[in-house]
Amino acid sequence: MTNSKVAAHILVHGRVQGVGYRFFAQDLAESLGLVGWVRNCPDGTVECYVEGSRPAIEDFIQRLEDGPSMAHVESVSADWQAPQGVHTSFSISV
Repeated sequence: MTNSKVAAHILVHGRVQGVGYRFFAQDLAESLGLVGWVRNCPDGTVECYVEGSRPAIEDFIQRLEDGPSMAHVESVSADWQAPQGVHTSFSISV
């Protein structure tokens, strides 16, 4: 069961824009074999959508709580979903 694909929609709150957070998330996702996207939101949050194994996504979420050195993460929330199955890589959206 741990190899079945799941997805998560993630919101990261804090000082997470202008500090390399999206690049951090992309590198992390790629290292964990996840696909999806990350983007800055107008309200100052960072939004991610990832698909992969649940353990890899749980690791991703946990490591998002630290972020890059210049970030100050206040909270990370995740909404678990069924995967869309349309992503083949992890990208930074604008």
